[in-house]
Amino acid sequence: MCPGGTVVAAASEKEGVIVNGMSSLARDGENANSALLVGIEPKDFPAEHPLAGIYYQRDIEHKAYELGGSSYKAPAQLVGDFLKGIESKQLGSVNPTCPTGVTLTDISLCLPKRVTATMQSAIVEMDKKLKGFNLYDAVLTAPETRSSSAVRILRDDLFQCNIRGVYPCGEGAGYAGGIMSAAADGVKCAHAVLADEH
Repeated sequence: MCPGGTVVAAASEKEGVIVNGMSSLARDGENANSALLVGIEPKDFPAEHPLAGIYYQRDIEHKAYELGGSSYKAPAQLVGDFLKGIESKQLGSVNPTCPTGVTLTDISLCLPKRVTATMQSAIVEMDKKLKGFNLYDAVLTAPETRSSSAVRILRDDLFQCNIRGVYPCGEGAGYAGGIMSAAADGVKCAHAVLADEH
């Protein structure tokens, strides 16, 4: 959750669109933003290649690039339209903050069906706990595909990889998908390092 935050462009490759969220120190932006993350497992990949997760991620990012107009604008859709399964045509009361701009569309055209269905049900459920979460005019900006690594660095019961003394940890190593889970994994790895020193 990024209070008073902004959506940022985070592409690292040509013809790909990726977004992320952040808050500056003052947290004084007009919007708050948060990610809706859906777990993707190797069984969801269209192939069994060791890098299938990366290829899957790139495919989503390239579809988002095309859906945004092939100009690095991010595809976006109003939450109400997303829940109805209809393309957004105009903004409501919420102004998007993505610095590269957005293209109103149907974001399900760049996301896997299971991801879209999970997001739709999650928005409805979240609104039961946090009234207003499904605000019709709220803007969904897609995709955030880099919350965790698409490839996992394997580690043993001592949290080390095949190079002794190296402890793959957190999002980059494929063991977390957010700040809190990365922190928790870091604590586990720190305990493993301390145990190894004794």
